[in-house]
Amino acid sequence: VQLQASGGGLVQAGGSLRLSCVASERTFGIYAVRWFRQAPGKEREFVAGISKSGRKIAYTDSVKGRFTISGHNDKNAASLQMNSLQPEDTAAYYCNLDPIARWDSVSSRIGERDYWGQGTLVTVSS
Repeated sequence: VQLQASGGGLVQAGGSLRLSCVASERTFGIYAVRWFRQAPGKEREFVAGISKSGRKIAYTDSVKGRFTISGHNDKNAASLQMNSLQPEDTAAYYCNLDPIARWDSVSSRIGERDYWGQGTLVTVSS
């Protein structure tokens, strides 16, 4: 499966961006859709995810209340709406598909069978 991510850019602190990820095949019921990010010199970290069923959504604590994930739409796309961005949100953001996730769960762990899109860079200036 191919993933195409877009929407990154440069924004001032307090601003918003919307990231999009389009998959080459249906995601609903097959993959959990997740976003990860990786800042320079740091490990890749989980940001947000939506389960195969679409009923379970999870966020890392630092983005709760600011970021909103949506996924499994009819265009095989997912999005990450990011509001109130802060300089610490600066990173390359990666769309991810998890094929082994349980129906109603979202894992924050990277798996060997995951699919990845190319990163899209988000830079937040202070």
